[in-house]
Amino acid sequence: MNEAFFPTFFNSFFIAFGVMLGGSLIGGLAAFITGEPLLTEISRIGSRIRIWAIVAAIGGTFDTVYSFEKGFLEGGTKDIFKQFLWILSAMGGAKSAALIISWLTQEHIS
Repeated sequence: MNEAFFPTFFNSFFIAFGVMLGGSLIGGLAAFITGEPLLTEISRIGSRIRIWAIVAAIGGTFDTVYSFEKGFLEGGTKDIFKQFLWILSAMGGAKSAALIISWLTQEHIS
């Protein structure tokens, strides 16, 4: 929790964004090599790795749980609010990447 807020906020967004796009595109390349339909697999992989992109962006779950515990038990509401915004940023990055994947593949990602 000693990190500056805004750099971490933007890092959360772009890490989740990169994990979604990179994972989907590289996974789609692997599917293409093995004879699977490229765009369908990119779409399918994108929908499967969304939660993992968010977890990767916030740096795992233990730090988040510790921050919430600290906020509730020690009265550090500022830490809870920061962690909530970081998670929200990561979710925004994953959603933005899912939207781009949806545009790219013209398939529905829920």
